[in-house]
Amino acid sequence: MVARVSTTLTPVRVPSAARPAPRRRTRVLALPEARWALASTVAFLAALALDLGGLPWWAYGPLYAVAYVTGGWEPALEGLRALRGRTLDVDLLMIVAALGAAAIGQVRDGALLIVIFATSGALEALATARTADSVRGLLDLAPSMATRVTENGEEPVPTSELAVEDVLLIRPGERIGADGRVLEGASEADQATITGEPLPVTKGPGDEVFAGTLNGTGVLRVRVERDPADSVIARIVTLVEEASRTKAPTQLFIEKVEQRYALGMVIATLAVFGVPLIFGADLTDALLRAMTFMIVASPCAVVLATMPPLMSAIANAGRHGVLVKSAVAMERLGEVDAVALDKTGTLTEGTPEVSAVRPLPGSGLTPDALLTLAAAAEHPSEHPLGRAVVRAARERGLRIADARDFVAVPGRGVTAVVGGRVIGVGRAGDPVTEAVDADAEATGVVDGLRAAVPGTEDGDTVVLVTGDGVPLGTLALTDRLRPHAPATTAALTALTGTAPVLLTGDNARAAARVAEATGLVDVRADLLPEGKVDAVRELQDAGRKVLFVGDGVNDAPALAAAHSGIAMGRAGSDLALETADAVVVRDELATVPSVVRLSRAARRLVVQNLVIAGTFITGLVLWDLLGHLPLPLGVAGHEGSTVLVGLNGLRLLRESAWRSGQAPFQGTRG
Repeated sequence: MVARVSTTLTPVRVPSAARPAPRRRTRVLALPEARWALASTVAFLAALALDLGGLPWWAYGPLYAVAYVTGGWEPALEGLRALRGRTLDVDLLMIVAALGAAAIGQVRDGALLIVIFATSGALEALATARTADSVRGLLDLAPSMATRVTENGEEPVPTSELAVEDVLLIRPGERIGADGRVLEGASEADQATITGEPLPVTKGPGDEVFAGTLNGTGVLRVRVERDPADSVIARIVTLVEEASRTKAPTQLFIEKVEQRYALGMVIATLAVFGVPLIFGADLTDALLRAMTFMIVASPCAVVLATMPPLMSAIANAGRHGVLVKSAVAMERLGEVDAVALDKTGTLTEGTPEVSAVRPLPGSGLTPDALLTLAAAAEHPSEHPLGRAVVRAARERGLRIADARDFVAVPGRGVTAVVGGRVIGVGRAGDPVTEAVDADAEATGVVDGLRAAVPGTEDGDTVVLVTGDGVPLGTLALTDRLRPHAPATTAALTALTGTAPVLLTGDNARAAARVAEATGLVDVRADLLPEGKVDAVRELQDAGRKVLFVGDGVNDAPALAAAHSGIAMGRAGSDLALETADAVVVRDELATVPSVVRLSRAARRLVVQNLVIAGTFITGLVLWDLLGHLPLPLGVAGHEGSTVLVGLNGLRLLRESAWRSGQAPFQGTRG
């Protein structure tokens, strides 16, 4: 039989740009740093106008003082607190330089330094706030109130008070208040902000819905399945905010070097001041050159080079359903050069579906009739195979008859009386007939069928349907391949230069079937958890940095052993989700190469920022030492470079930064 993967029951859509989540935009003047910077700027401009207008000192001097105080008090206070903790803060050095300029009569230049420094700080604060806005804005998707259905009718309640098993009434045009499953009704949901799907998705009984998605024209009754604190949106916000409190290795290295650099800069500044004096230089000129050196040599831009790109990338990934747990994890994702993939629940959905219905000759049944009998017997069952049989019958529009005397025997199958006949459904190769009719064994029919049809066939699971102990036919069930699995493996191959490795505990036939459908060559099947770990370590011992993608408890050791790990979040085990560096909340496999590309883009921006900062510092320092760098120009160059690297890092907040990491995905059918 030709190897086959079923993808026919899942509609495939080509991803398009999802509509961005509503954004909370922090107002500039809502930030205290911005208000102080504005006050300092206004006072400076007023003083400058009076100064250049030839008015006496007493007219503009107090305004310069206001500019110094309003723009400099906060960094000065923070610097003194750091100094008390035996940490030299470069902000404090800026304040010292400004006061030194005032002490030698360069009041205007010192005030300009304070104004530019305060404005730079305000821009940095605004950039940080906008990064946080992009994450917290997701909360605006979820309504604050919902309509809960009770025994006494309906009642409006805050969504924060909802509990699992509550039933919600969702009216047309309302946003869904919690993650749950439809009990009654039919409608369509606009899930663009959650799943990125461009068109509304039809919803009916049994379908999953997400908090914050918009209901269409129908009325739905939804059973809450997740606590509001554990909803998709809430998990995104929580994990991304946790990630923002971590620091990447590059940032930690910079902060470690910063203290030594700052101390060395102070010593160098004293040398720049003292050496010329020894050789007879003018005191004012020497002091002005030294203060200019202190300003332009400060590593503010270097310190700001790392975190804005990484935090922006984390926020952007979070908006698209990928939770990267830390700046460390985001940085490491961009380093991977090999990928290992789990099969069940990762490349496949981990959900069986009926792929073939085969009545036996002489049974007198059509495929639909056989499936109807099997679905009726399986209807009360909670087994995944039984649910798949029932789902297949409903998708074909078949009427499922009532059944009675239902019996389920673990490991053997089910029996039920349907239309006066005892219908049995169980895996071929299992002792099904012991639960159906022991007399059928004597006929030898079942033994012959077992010899011809094993329990698995080309990776499919085969179940036997019997009626009154007589075999009627078989059903083949297969694990559904994720729609974008082939395109994802192709994208990962393009990213790393080598095709991903398939690591699975499933049998070799099933693994080969999925490998053929996804274009994978290196396939390792029948692996225990330690076997997956050994395979990952083998790749890493060869010098590769491995990304492992999985979902189950058995994947947790490999996720921990890999250079970086991504877990599929919707059905992933708690252990896998805890162990992984990132979680794909909505199980969209196509986001895996996208987040790797985004991480690489963040790493490139970090390098760009370090080059920009280093170039500015080196150029300005050489200009000051070898020539004459005016203090205002030095201030503008230093603070300008700081603002430039901050804004450069924030480029990754844009929607286009995510879209540029997406490959054109084409679904497969057949």
